[in-house]
Amino acid sequence: MSTTLNITGMTCGHCVKHTQEALQAVAGVDEVTVTLEPGQATVQGSADTAALIQAVADAGYSAVVGP
Repeated sequence: MSTTLNITGMTCGHCVKHTQEALQAVAGVDEVTVTLEPGQATVQGSADTAALIQAVADAGYSAVVGP
């Protein structure tokens, strides 16, 4: 399963790395790709969407499910 998240608040490469590490720590995540522009994360695996959004929030950013 693939989930796309639109993430706001990331401003640099460090933000991308921090967000990627937070998402990788969620149970059920197999692979994560985070891009600064356009501010998206694509997550492969069986992780719960709410847990993914919470992990991004805990990292200091905002996320919503994207297209």
